[in-house]
Amino acid sequence: MLEDYFDEYSGGNGRNLAQGMKRIVSRKRSLEIIEGFSRSKVLVVGDVMVDQFIWGKVSRISPEAPVPVVRVTSENLLLGGCANVLNNVYSMGGRVAVAGVIGSDEMGKWLAGELRKLKIDTDGIVVEKKRPTSVKTRIIAHNQQVVRFDREDKGPVKPGSIRKIIDYIDSIKDGLGAIVVSDYNKGVVFERLVEGIRGVISGRDITLCIDPKQNNFSLYSGCDLITPNQQEAERALGVEFECDDDVIEGGRKLLSRFGFRALLITRGEEGMILFENNGDIVHIPAVGKEVFDVTGAGDTVIGIFALSVAAGATFKEAAVLANHAAGIVVGKIGTAKVTRQELQKVV
Repeated sequence: MLEDYFDEYSGGNGRNLAQGMKRIVSRKRSLEIIEGFSRSKVLVVGDVMVDQFIWGKVSRISPEAPVPVVRVTSENLLLGGCANVLNNVYSMGGRVAVAGVIGSDEMGKWLAGELRKLKIDTDGIVVEKKRPTSVKTRIIAHNQQVVRFDREDKGPVKPGSIRKIIDYIDSIKDGLGAIVVSDYNKGVVFERLVEGIRGVISGRDITLCIDPKQNNFSLYSGCDLITPNQQEAERALGVEFECDDDVIEGGRKLLSRFGFRALLITRGEEGMILFENNGDIVHIPAVGKEVFDVTGAGDTVIGIFALSVAAGATFKEAAVLANHAAGIVVGKIGTAKVTRQELQKVV
């Protein structure tokens, strides 16, 4: 059982915390939080994208260049970027809204249509006529990614698009439990957006969560939670973590430097480390038995974390549930989601 695994660190105020996952949240409490998902609402804001998967088989090398020839057998489109965060919240039975920017192209129409099929309000989706919808295309052969190519415009979206997004958030702020800003550095998330969101929710009990992609974390200063992976945390500090102690020191610096309430550093097979501004630091070990694909795992983490907090979980409880969800999703191929039933089985 996972409760046998824990690490102990000294908090910034000198307090020691040693907690296994069982001590953070019991199965009974986990199920109570999950039960509250259907009454909780999360808004996902950021870079809306389409994930395209082309599946095939390789049996020879091209005579034209030393590359594999993929014989295509099937292909499919999935909600990607911040829309994958949305999909994870939706699959858990959470109430979800979305805001972002798409192009007036076929992929944009497909994406908007998929949201409508899920009965998700698309009033927060802004269409820019001369901007392409961001699409990531992955070619998969024998369950391994051969190559990925991106179609996108990473330039800033129009100021008018940001105004529309902020106005939409203002119109639905009542009833929100959490907001996820999913930054893929594709032109939607920058200072004006983050400041606008903070202004709209000021004084309200709405948890602001950030999944960062930009190296300058000052953009996200003052948010409630930020969820960088280890490489993103290193880039934000301009250092490389050589050992666990470096990770702890770096996490403390990020927490204090940018005024976050909490910081969750995800470390792949090394699990996660949660830092809180009360000095508590807890290591949550990875739970995935087999890792097939980490695509979208970060989306799952922040989506389930935000939904859990909206349902009344503490940051520690939310981190454990998000960790369980990540352990499920990395065992799937492609941009995947976790269902409520899957999570209930493993908590």
